[in-house]
Amino acid sequence: MLFLQLPLLLALLPGGNSVDGFQEPISFQIMWSFLFYNRSWVQNAGSGWLGELQTHGWDSSSDTIIYRWPWSKGNLSNEQLMELQNFFRMNLIAFVQGHHDHASQWQLEYPFEVQVAGGCELHVGEASVGFIQVAYQGSESLSFQNNSWVPAPEGGRRAQQVSSLLNYYEVAREETCNMLSDTCPCFLLGLLDAGKADLQRQVRPEAWLSPGPDPGPGRLMLGCHVSGFYPKPIWVVWMRGEQEQQGAQRSDVLPNADGTWYLRSSLDVEASEASGLSCRVRHSSLGGQDIILYWDPQSSVGWIVLAVIVPLVLLIALAFWLRKRWTHCELLSGLIPLE
Repeated sequence: MLFLQLPLLLALLPGGNSVDGFQEPISFQIMWSFLFYNRSWVQNAGSGWLGELQTHGWDSSSDTIIYRWPWSKGNLSNEQLMELQNFFRMNLIAFVQGHHDHASQWQLEYPFEVQVAGGCELHVGEASVGFIQVAYQGSESLSFQNNSWVPAPEGGRRAQQVSSLLNYYEVAREETCNMLSDTCPCFLLGLLDAGKADLQRQVRPEAWLSPGPDPGPGRLMLGCHVSGFYPKPIWVVWMRGEQEQQGAQRSDVLPNADGTWYLRSSLDVEASEASGLSCRVRHSSLGGQDIILYWDPQSSVGWIVLAVIVPLVLLIALAFWLRKRWTHCELLSGLIPLE
């Protein structure tokens, strides 16, 4: 039944086999980190992610789920959500207590950190894929595969001991398998269905060019800024005609306060070769019409003049304001006689 629902749902969303820019596989995962300071002090932080979009958090002070979006509850009832929340609470307690109880046997030295990532991936027309990965001190320790726990080679003897212990509890393994193969995919489909309005949102980017820091004599740093776009996936390149220019440095895609995204692509070139270069932007919101901005050699002169004039104007304005303020203070103190 799940295989019939997924193609139908994806057909209703823009992009055919993509959702909010998420190319297949479409994934939902929960990530948790635990910092064990000592036997009486443990900090934990949890979050849920639909692709690269955070949908859930975890309030460790009250042990409750944080819903980042109005649709983050998916299609689950309040009763089902409470059951899920209680499930996490009980497993968190068992997870922490288990590490304390076996700290000596597993040679765990306080303080230490454990990270857990688990979830599922959906492929159109194929079975869903569930996964759980556990890392100790940032290095992979074990994973859940084919209904059993498997130690990672780099996990050493500790990973083998933990895997053997977890595999001993057959009922717990079956519950984990059901969670990954049934509960997670159904919840993921519910998120996609409930969040269609946000996941379908398209916001056109704005783009502009500017010179960057001086890279050296006879050279220019060209900057192409792209901001205000949604969803996140975007293609930004420097071109000469139809030839893509190599060596461009692209920043991380950073979030704006309104939920849209921003990035900058910089290109270091010889000043004499800047003419004829262009920045090309491609995004799903543009309907196949790329934004193309051509570098004007005269524009760099304008930016330099602007960079000099603006601070100068501000300094002059500040000087006038200080002079006026000082004169006013002298009048009040009676140092300047009134006529």
